Amino acid sequence: MSSIKPALSVSYLAKNLGIIVGIVLIWRGIWIVLDAIDIYFFGESPLYIGVLGIIAGFLILYLPDRDLKEIEKL
Repeated sequence: MSSIKPALSVSYLAKNLGIIVGIVLIWRGIWIVLDAIDIYFFGESPLYIGVLGIIAGFLILYLPDRDLKEIEKL
């Protein structure tokens, strides 16, 4: 059996572009909030929040399935 690829259309491209823009805006908002927290609690010292961010990132990737396969390809 052969698979049929859907034709590219303006609505398909617009929908995917909207999804990409939405994800970027969410990422940007989270980044700004984390910067504000950093300034409020640590007085613009990026070292503490950077180390905490690395630890939190590893925990978020590790805890669901107890491995770090998500970053093996890096």
